[in-house]
Amino acid sequence: MTSASAVEMKLSRRSLLAGSAAAAGAFTFGFSVPFADEARAQGATPEINAWVVVQPDDKVVIRIARSEMGQGTLTGLAQLVAEELECDWAKVTTEYPTPGQNLARNRVWGNFSTGGSRGIRESHDYVRKGGAAARIMLVQAAAAEWKVPAAECSVAKGVISHKASGRSLRYGEVAAAAAKLSPPTEVPLKDPKDWTIAGKPLKRLDTADKTNGKKIYGMDFKLPGMLNAAIKDCPVFGGKVKSFDAAKIKDMPGVKHVLPVGDSAVAVVADTWWRAKTALDALPIVWDEGEHAKVSSESIAAWLKEGLDAPQAAVGNQVGDVKAAIAGAARTVEQVYSYPFQNHACMEVMNATALYTPERCEVWTPTQNGEAALAATSEASGLPLAKCEAYKIDLGGGFGRRGAVHDWVRQVVAIAKQIPGTPVKLIWSREEDMLHGRFHPVTQCKLTGALDKDGNLTGLHMRISGQSIVAGIFPQNIQNGRDPAVFQGLNPPGPEASIGYTVPNLLIDHAMRNPHVPPGFWRGVNLNQNTIYLECFIDELAHATGKDPLEFRRALMKSHPKHLAVLNAVAEKAGWGTKAPDGVYRGICQTMGFGSYVAAVAEVSVSPEGKLKIHKITAATDPGHAVNPAQIERQVEGSFVYGLSAALFGECTVKDGRIVEENFDSYPVMRLEDMPAVETVIVPSGGFWGGVGEPTIAVAAPAVLNAIFAATGKRVRSMPLRHTDLRKA
Repeated sequence: MTSASAVEMKLSRRSLLAGSAAAAGAFTFGFSVPFADEARAQGATPEINAWVVVQPDDKVVIRIARSEMGQGTLTGLAQLVAEELECDWAKVTTEYPTPGQNLARNRVWGNFSTGGSRGIRESHDYVRKGGAAARIMLVQAAAAEWKVPAAECSVAKGVISHKASGRSLRYGEVAAAAAKLSPPTEVPLKDPKDWTIAGKPLKRLDTADKTNGKKIYGMDFKLPGMLNAAIKDCPVFGGKVKSFDAAKIKDMPGVKHVLPVGDSAVAVVADTWWRAKTALDALPIVWDEGEHAKVSSESIAAWLKEGLDAPQAAVGNQVGDVKAAIAGAARTVEQVYSYPFQNHACMEVMNATALYTPERCEVWTPTQNGEAALAATSEASGLPLAKCEAYKIDLGGGFGRRGAVHDWVRQVVAIAKQIPGTPVKLIWSREEDMLHGRFHPVTQCKLTGALDKDGNLTGLHMRISGQSIVAGIFPQNIQNGRDPAVFQGLNPPGPEASIGYTVPNLLIDHAMRNPHVPPGFWRGVNLNQNTIYLECFIDELAHATGKDPLEFRRALMKSHPKHLAVLNAVAEKAGWGTKAPDGVYRGICQTMGFGSYVAAVAEVSVSPEGKLKIHKITAATDPGHAVNPAQIERQVEGSFVYGLSAALFGECTVKDGRIVEENFDSYPVMRLEDMPAVETVIVPSGGFWGGVGEPTIAVAAPAVLNAIFAATGKRVRSMPLRHTDLRKA
């Protein structure tokens, strides 16, 4: 996938994704710019390297390969490049390279995938080197003009100075000369303690355009002569179209085409999207729903319940002999928790615009992974990658939905292929978007704790039963029935998603049960439910032994200093152990995921009528390095909106094989009146790079659930909370 000839290959979406992941793992940054000479010949502003273009007026264009979907990655990565470049931040703008350019240039920009809180933590090194290399070349060009050693020159805010002679040059004045130089072979990077742009709470680069309406999203995008498409897929996953009667709607206003899309969907193409949707709603369609039409939430739950005691399960983490520990315990505690299907429910529904000819196919779409969108375009069009392109547009929400699976891209290309030469914009209706998501996996978990006579935890068995995302999206990565992603936050000690407790006898295993509802990577992924399961059960054990929940945890965390540090930081900031306001109760929890350590304390009250009020959540996070502290605070707050929406309201149910919740009237999200105050404590310990957008989402729900128990004496073990009567027991 990294050879130049790979551009000529026709690859499937799956193989490109697999190749991209492999290349990312072995990626060695090169500063070669094979097309720089071509750009100069065409009169374009010469690039210094793949990451940096300096224009004659000193404006700096920083190219960002990762996608911006509200999380601030675009600004954070630009800060890292600008820090090493030593340019004037006020003159920085950004642009996306395309995945087609990336393949043609030997994947010089690396991995385009934006998910798993990887945007900064997996690309910080080579983007910083891109900025540093550009700075070295610019200084070298100025030194050559002055005929002095480069070591005698200094640079600040895009101005190169030679102190001995009093001369100075702006970046824009030497950019053309710098672009002709060979890139340096040694590219030292700054110590983070010396940062002046990175590490600072700078304003985001995209806020103004979002505020004044200048920002173009996929649904805003237009091409001359463009038609609009609406689509309906079989409401039961795995079903097909049996028949449809196009004659019934062909004379409706604006209708141009009624087209099959694959074997399971029908699209109407019209001059406006509303006319397309209106005609589609009037189109008689007969579905062949298949055997899955018999499935319900109840039948899925019963199947998962069987897995809690199934003899076969894949082991994720094992220490000692948990069976013997449980058998010999002075006391055991056992409980079952459950977590439902949930929808991404992006505010911007799935959409894309495509233009197909037999010679070329282009797609414009909001995507978390431009290379995956390009692969889907190539596969759906039947054209090789070199004859396709996918142009990334900022996302109106992603949360994982626009990452690994690009079904809407395949659909728009299938439509455009039937009307070649005509641009077509496909927009899913809200109902289509809700019915045909890739859903947060449904799971249940049985936890059994063994306690000695002094109330010490001597054994813990966690049996997870339920769906595997990896089996649904990347089945080739399942080995011996094991999906490693299932065990997020429960792994052995290590750099990623490790458990924060030492238990002498431990078994965490998974009985895989995959319903027909397709799973997807959902913001926070499996860390969300795993943190609820573990942290609420640890809380149960603490109360069962009469111990303070914080002290009970601390006793198990002596060998987990980073976990313990964030737990202590949040406990201190929230005033754990001090008296809360009258009627207010606290809950605490911690976890580790996406390379970062996080903890939270929630403060809640519950009225006599059972009405929950979440007053405040204090959150501590250690991401190793803090690139933009203000943005970290916003990400923590935003993650709590998402995590609490899921905990309070989020549930997708299945009836007759299809998802029941079709819009926000039946799938509500948090409103301002529900939102607690949030205080963020950032405790970067250095030495590693962790994620920010997803880790803290996992601690919102268990902190609140543990606080609810403190307030009411009731344990909530099944999500969402809206189904639970919270009146005191």
